[in-house]
Amino acid sequence: MTIEWRYTVRKDLGVLSLAGFLGAEAVDRFSGAIGWTLARGTGPVVLDLTGLRGWSVGGQLAVADAARRLAAEDRPLELAAIPADGSLVPDGSRPPLVVHCDLTTALAAHGAGAGRQREWCSDEWPGTRGPAERPVA
Repeated sequence: MTIEWRYTVRKDLGVLSLAGFLGAEAVDRFSGAIGWTLARGTGPVVLDLTGLRGWSVGGQLAVADAARRLAAEDRPLELAAIPADGSLVPDGSRPPLVVHCDLTTALAAHGAGAGRQREWCSDEWPGTRGPAERPVA
């Protein structure tokens, strides 16, 4: 099983939403989604885990690695709605992570209302979308 992702760019803020299970077989796909965010946005990135059913230790370490990659570009990573077990594997080398209880709280913390936005998503992202919302290389 893998993950699906959606990346939404708001003014000076990116939201990367995940759905599925972030396990060993999904780490490469997640890493690619982080690369997508680096290429197409600015400012902090909120990793919205509302649709994530769970994550393995390897998935959690991939999140820590993403935090390092984003920090290298002066883009902090924040988490919203971590899976129910609430665990994060500390690896001692990641930048500090802000954790929000849900996406609404994370957006409010940045004053990101319903403004103009652009969105891309993986082919099997849950929900309705039109062809204009598919990733464009």
